[in-house]
Amino acid sequence: LFLGNGPSGICLSYLLSGYTPYFKRGSLHPHPILQRKLEEAANVSVLDQDLEYLSEGLEGRSHSPVALLFDALQRPDTDFGGTAESVLAWWHEADRAIPHLVLGRNAPGGAWHSIEGSMVTLSRGEWMGLPDLPFKDWLKQKRRGLRNNRATAKDIAQYYQYYVMKKGLQKNFRCGTVVTSVRKVSAEGISSRAEKHPQEDSGSLWNSNENSTEVFQVDGLFKTVNGDKEPFSIYAENVVLATGTYDSPTWLGVKGENFSYVHHKLSALEEAVKKSGLGITSDPVLIVGAGLTAADAILFAHHCNIPVIHVFRRRVGDPALVFNQLPKTMYPEYHKVHQMMKEQSAACAGPYECYVSLPEHHVLSFSKDKKCILQDKNGYQQVYKISMALVLTGSNPNLSFLPNNGRDLATDSDQPVSPKRNPIDVDPFTYECALEKGLYALGPLAGDNFVRFVQGGALAVASSLLKKANKNPP
Repeated sequence: LFLGNGPSGICLSYLLSGYTPYFKRGSLHPHPILQRKLEEAANVSVLDQDLEYLSEGLEGRSHSPVALLFDALQRPDTDFGGTAESVLAWWHEADRAIPHLVLGRNAPGGAWHSIEGSMVTLSRGEWMGLPDLPFKDWLKQKRRGLRNNRATAKDIAQYYQYYVMKKGLQKNFRCGTVVTSVRKVSAEGISSRAEKHPQEDSGSLWNSNENSTEVFQVDGLFKTVNGDKEPFSIYAENVVLATGTYDSPTWLGVKGENFSYVHHKLSALEEAVKKSGLGITSDPVLIVGAGLTAADAILFAHHCNIPVIHVFRRRVGDPALVFNQLPKTMYPEYHKVHQMMKEQSAACAGPYECYVSLPEHHVLSFSKDKKCILQDKNGYQQVYKISMALVLTGSNPNLSFLPNNGRDLATDSDQPVSPKRNPIDVDPFTYECALEKGLYALGPLAGDNFVRFVQGGALAVASSLLKKANKNPP
């Protein structure tokens, strides 16, 4: 049972539906050691091989060895600007399929349906693709190309839906579901009980195993065609957490942050422009944060001639600032925002009208009359009158359906789960939770934050589940 139907969940569903990757005969991988290893067991599926052995020595932009391995097999020299084809051949072996369900709130694609459709992806378009159906091939069918090698969020969301349909995975997906609880229960007596779960009339989701005395009970609500919410319970031996991190925007935790003019999603700015005619004569919009979502808000406001006060804690030249890590040619719009941040501080007027940059500042409070108090690194405070505030400092996963909000599963159990600072502690070659056998975590929850790398986690989970189900050939 998977919780979350974004790219992680879709990729894992593909791998558990009998689609099996083999080393393609005659392929030549640019990494000679990996090539030799692949040739050693050319007749054995990658899923059945020792993933630790195959991934040893690989380097790249992910900390996960299996993520680097699967990425290297699908896009052999992409980091060097190459376009070498995948060295994988995919075979459909129906007898190796494992029954599973993928639960999600939205249509297949997860949070990509919640992102404003015209937003352009940070990653190159071809890195957004899933196994055995290149994204650029799908785009060609629509007689479209990639702008600056990147894709829009709308394209990505549509591609993921198409992928599920094209690969015949629809029967595994249950959209319109919200999970409210996941807990371990005794397996005794459950196997004979009729299972209640959304739109499901096939057999048991899990095979009774003499050694398995406990299973997971997953409770939640399913939205029917009429819009009613019906409760469901599902029992499963294995549960995969792939819910991403888009659910809960981070709050600053300052006084007045709950006033109606303070928002935590970029969509609020778009709605304000449509409804209240926010424009050049309005009081400035306060944008808090120095990540890409904050940059997207600044670009949108700049396009609509809306004045902006931009507040962020870091120095403009801080190497940890994301803008200092992006190639200028590939990300011209973000380079422009970075330039504005450098050249248009409150201390000295620059060439950009309607924008003021306040580096090394933070918000102290918001008041009812739409005033906010900001403080700089020296403790100097200033009051600003604003029309609205957008706090865009990242988001956290919503794991309220797990005991203790999933903290017990994290690397540091004293802190909340956080993709960058405190991911769920998983085995790097199976992605099974270190502290809860049968529970797996994928994607940002396990520290993999890019679509191209979440797929390696799906490979690891699929390999582990196939071994458990004895569906790996001897």
